[in-house]
Amino acid sequence: MSTRIRLARGGSKKRPYYRIVVADVRSPRDGRFIEKVGTYNPMLAKDHPERVTLVEERIRHWLAQGAQPTDRVLRFLDAAGIKERTARSNPKKAEPGRKAQERAEERRQREAAASEAAAEA
Repeated sequence: MSTRIRLARGGSKKRPYYRIVVADVRSPRDGRFIEKVGTYNPMLAKDHPERVTLVEERIRHWLAQGAQPTDRVLRFLDAAGIKERTARSNPKKAEPGRKAQERAEERRQREAAASEAAAEA
């Protein structure tokens, strides 16, 4: 059985509250889980101590059993010093898309043509 440490959403509309749970990969996001190992309340301030609560002993146990944390949970575990998260590098993230690059090139050509016409006159 493959397990994941992931978030299960609770709370009402526009007021999210998440449980950090260990669940089978085949079970639905908010469905059946094996064990609750923490909570995450994004409505609290980032420096609030109860924003993320973790049961470190149980999380370490499940990691030793082969449970894989999701990316968001791995961020919490890295901040708590439980598991290291490798930094990702995506150098193309800041580049505009292909269509935007084409529009920018057309705009440059129009401006160049306009400046040439103004220089000749």
